[in-house]
Amino acid sequence: MKSYKHPEQTENVWLALEIGNSRLHWALFLGETLSSAWDTDYIPESVIQQMAECQTLDDLLEKIFPLHQRTKKQGGYADNSFPTSSPPLLLASVVPSQTAIWQIYPNVRVITLDQVPLKGMYPTLGIDRALALWGAGKMWGFPMLVIDAGTALTFTVADDNQCLIGGAILPGIGLQFAALGEKTGQLPLVERQNIASLPPRFALNTTESIQSGVIYTLIAGIKDFIEAWWQLFPNGKIAIKGGDRTLLLNYLQALYPTIAVSLIVETNLIFWGMREIVMGDIAILNEL
Repeated sequence: MKSYKHPEQTENVWLALEIGNSRLHWALFLGETLSSAWDTDYIPESVIQQMAECQTLDDLLEKIFPLHQRTKKQGGYADNSFPTSSPPLLLASVVPSQTAIWQIYPNVRVITLDQVPLKGMYPTLGIDRALALWGAGKMWGFPMLVIDAGTALTFTVADDNQCLIGGAILPGIGLQFAALGEKTGQLPLVERQNIASLPPRFALNTTESIQSGVIYTLIAGIKDFIEAWWQLFPNGKIAIKGGDRTLLLNYLQALYPTIAVSLIVETNLIFWGMREIVMGDIAILNEL
C-alpha cells in the first residue's frame, strides 16, 4: 500500500476498484482523501463472499491485501467496525466476466459511461479511458491528453470544453513482444523486464532486433501523437499512467527529453475520476 493513513472511524470509508485486463487496481478513500492504493491478482469468488461478511475494515483489507496484516500488527484502526454493512465499493471494469463476479459483494456500484460528465463520448468508449481522462482533466485542467501504458497503449483526448475529441489504441510493449514470440515459428519470446535501457537501434542478434523494432517504433509513435496533440492545443496537458509508464518515460527521457519533462506521471487517474463522480453525486454512496 502507498501513503497509508489510519481513519478514526469507518463511516466515510469507501473502496474503489478498477478491473483491468490482467490485474485488479484498488484504492481506499476516506471521504475525498485517497488513503492508499495497491494492486492484486484477480480474486476468487469465495474470497469475495468472505469480504462481504467482514465486520471490520482491518479484516476486509486483509482479504484483498494480505500484507495488510503487517499494519494490523502495528495497531490497526482505532474504530474500524462497520456501522451497518460493508463499505461501498465503486467498480469500473473492462472485463465483463469479472464485473459479474463482483455482484456478490453487497454494496457494489458499477460506474458506467453515462455517469462520466465528459461530452461527446461514443457508446463503446472504455470506462477506464473515460474515467482517467475525466480525472486528469479535473486535477490539472483541460485540454488533456491521457496516455495509458498498460496491456494496450491508448491515447485519449478532450478539449478545453471537456468534450472528447477521440483517441487511439494499439498493442502495448508486452503484447507486441508476445505476438512476435507466439505467432512466429523462429522468433523468441522477449520479456520486457529485460530492457530497462535502450537496445542498439541496428542490432546484430535476433533478440535485440526485436527489442529495437518494437521500442523505437513505439516511442516514435508516442512522439508523433504528442506533437499532433500540441499542434491542436499548444498549451494542452499530457498525463501518463499504466504499468509500463516508467519504462516508456525512461525511453522518452533518453530520446526526446523535452517531451518527457512535459508529462504528468500519475498512477491514480482512474481513481481521481471515480472520486469526482462520487463527490459530485454523494447520493451514490448514500444509496449503497
